[in-house]
Parts: sequence; structure tokens; C-alpha cells
Amino acid sequence: MLPLVLNPVNLKTGLAGRGPERDRRAALLAEAGVEVRLLPEPVPDDLLASLQVLFVAGIPEGEAREIAIRARRLGVLVNVEDVMPLCDFHVPAMVRRGELLLTASTGGHAPGLARALRETLADQFGPEWTLRLKELGLARAKWRSQGLSPREVSQNVREMIARMGWL
Repeated sequence: MLPLVLNPVNLKTGLAGRGPERDRRAALLAEAGVEVRLLPEPVPDDLLASLQVLFVAGIPEGEAREIAIRARRLGVLVNVEDVMPLCDFHVPAMVRRGELLLTASTGGHAPGLARALRETLADQFGPEWTLRLKELGLARAKWRSQGLSPREVSQNVREMIARMGWL
């Protein structure tokens, strides 16, 4: 596994699917700030070719496989919900606190464990972490503007976390 966090601003993302599974995936992408294009059925190749990332949800495996194969041929990364052999990537279990993103993944081997870890992280990192991250970000920007080295800034961040008793 290679964990990545993608900036949604320039990401060309499509969603093929139907029903509540598609709606759930659309909501997850919207929460992440991803502007997603809902694709018609059947999905034309020119639309697939305009994407970088494709999510497929709520479509029977045979149909999903055909879409995934076509998309992959066009250089698009594909995620077919709950069908790991058809996925180039998967979405980990997530906890969002503003810009703070905490994730857990088992590479699809034990989704229940990832879910349990997400719940534990959600309990340990409550809504107060949204403001804490903003505070740390402002302090970091100040230290950087003062000319401190990345190493010194990192040390100051660790010291501030300890001084505030956040961890």
C-alpha cells in the first residue's frame, strides 16, 4: 500500500453507479471537497478519458468490471466499491476534524478492524482538534516567517503540543 492524500482542487473525478451506494460515495467525496462528475449509463469513453480517478458503486460486478477495464485502458485510476481485485486504490476509514485527517486501513483484509480503529480515533480526537490544528498552523506560519529552519519549526510544534497537553 502507498498512502497518498490528494488535493481535490485539480482532481478530475467521476462516479459511476446507482442507488444508495452511489449516493453514499458521492457524499463521502463531497465531504472531502472533491468535485465529482456523476456519469451517465452507459458511460461513454470520452467521459472516462477526461478523468483521472473513477469511483464505481452500486453496480453489479460484471458491469463494474467492464467499466473498470475501459477506464484503466484510458489511464484512469479505478475504485470499485467492495471489489478489491478491480481496485487500483481504496479509501481508508477516516476521521475528519477540519483539515486534520486521521485514517486507518487494512488493505481490504479486515474492514471491521479499520472501522473499529476509526471509531477509537474519533473518540480520542474530538471536535476540539479542528481549532487546535488552526492554532498550530498559525504558530507554524509565524515561526516560518521568523526564518526558523524546518527542524526548528517541527521542534516548536512538538513543544507546543506537549505544553498544551494535547497528546
